[in-house]
Amino acid sequence: MHSEPENCVIEGDLTCLIPATEAHLPLLADWFTDPEFVRNWGGQPLTREEVAAKYTGRRRPDVESFLILAQTIPVGYVQYAPAGPGQGGIDMVLLPQAQGKGLGPDAARALVRHLHTVLGWTQVTVDPEASNTHAIRAWAKAGFRPVGRQGSHLLMECLPAHSVSPTEIHDESFPPRA
Repeated sequence: MHSEPENCVIEGDLTCLIPATEAHLPLLADWFTDPEFVRNWGGQPLTREEVAAKYTGRRRPDVESFLILAQTIPVGYVQYAPAGPGQGGIDMVLLPQAQGKGLGPDAARALVRHLHTVLGWTQVTVDPEASNTHAIRAWAKAGFRPVGRQGSHLLMECLPAHSVSPTEIHDESFPPRA
């Protein structure tokens, strides 16, 4: 079990999600102005003002923003947004050094569980770039399955009541990383 910060609101086995606030602006601004971090998120580096407007909780209740912590160390950002009754989407990005350690799938499973049990969502989607096989594999480990394409993005869906544990995944369309 990991060391849980006092303000942890969504707990995974390896991660904890805490609400992103104005107090996190310096950290988030560093991340979202870093070209390597932004490459994993998609888009272009942002100004501090753009980061403040988008990722510090100012868009509540339309978008809920969280820092992902491993132990007590910030390792990524995740947000969710409702898209209709009982459904919505998740966007997530991890620091490069936090990738490949199971933290992304763990945070995703914890958030899906929260969306299902607390908010009553029955459908959760993600839309990674179709060329981002690393992200697609990570989402698959969290229980998401491809359901279609939207431009250059692969649309993946997880039905929270049927989300799977990492030991239950046997999907040959997502071979292990080399």
